[in-house]
Amino acid sequence: MFGWEMDFIPMLEDGQSRSISWENRKGEKGRGGMASSELGPSRKGSPCIPCVKAHETVVLAQIEDTGVIRHIWMTVTDKVSDKNRYILRDLVLRMYWDGEKEPSVEVPLGDFFCCGFGTAYPVQSLPIVVNPTRGFNCYFPMPFVKEAKITLENQCEEDIPAFFYQIDYCQKQSLPSPIGYFHAQWRRQRMTELTKDYVILDKVAGKGKYVGTYLALTALERYWYGEGEVKFYLDGDEEYPTICGTGMEDYFGGAWSFASQVDGKTVENTYCTPFLGYPYFSCHDTQAQHHDYYTDDHLPQRSFYRWHIPDPILFEKSIKVTIQQLGVSYGGLFERQDDIASTAYWYQSEPHQAFSELMERKLRWPR
Repeated sequence: MFGWEMDFIPMLEDGQSRSISWENRKGEKGRGGMASSELGPSRKGSPCIPCVKAHETVVLAQIEDTGVIRHIWMTVTDKVSDKNRYILRDLVLRMYWDGEKEPSVEVPLGDFFCCGFGTAYPVQSLPIVVNPTRGFNCYFPMPFVKEAKITLENQCEEDIPAFFYQIDYCQKQSLPSPIGYFHAQWRRQRMTELTKDYVILDKVAGKGKYVGTYLALTALERYWYGEGEVKFYLDGDEEYPTICGTGMEDYFGGAWSFASQVDGKTVENTYCTPFLGYPYFSCHDTQAQHHDYYTDDHLPQRSFYRWHIPDPILFEKSIKVTIQQLGVSYGGLFERQDDIASTAYWYQSEPHQAFSELMERKLRWPR
């Protein structure tokens, strides 16, 4: 059994606990921490990938067995240059299940962990946690029947030093039937189209459950940006969805623009809860702090997450997820155009339809 339910914690389980890191790349029993350092044998001799070369794809894990990945931890340097200042968008995380040729997960590293815009910040939720400093954690269970493969591609123009990671899993574990395979896909429109809903997820065929949305929104227009409704088109819905929310801030568990009035000024209220969050707001170019300039005129950037863990969106044949780009000003509702990037998280039966080609590296960079 795997899941988040507290009642299952004391129940004994079949399986074998294993862990993969750069020092024990196959997760072998009794072979952790064997590498030597200047301190001698088994003294932190190989704790990380010393260098991920420019344009190189590294296999982080290759597991040949039945099991469930339970926890992933990663971190990467924040010592950046002008050529790779957005490495959290330049590094691409991919996951493959049971011998797939096409990935079931293909997301820029930062966005997978709810950190868009090429910068890291605290995220305190149930399945995704980001701790100081750049400590990326994922607790989504990821079952597989025969094989699991996780890769990292460095699309930077420079080498990336010191990439650390640990992947904890249980092998030879009994799996419920049928299982859903974990999927995650990233998308972006640098400017949404007027009167056309932004598509978070589409072209999904099979049975499954939708479990999460991460949104990185850069406002390109004045006034309130979040009146758009999140829509779920299920099992053949065409013109109208089966599930339609009441507004963006409502979908992410907030209300009334996430804002308070303090001394005549609007104050953004960020928050993190187990299933809903608004962890990041900034009008500053935080990456510029690593360089010789600093600007205060950055376009407003906001991050949001919603985990459908206690309330999954179930589908039998297909699912499409969209969000309207609507705002409100003194003249009432109006159609907006903003910059939206999103990551959709879901489980489904395999095979899945191949994803559209990932946006070119520099087009993924924040404005």
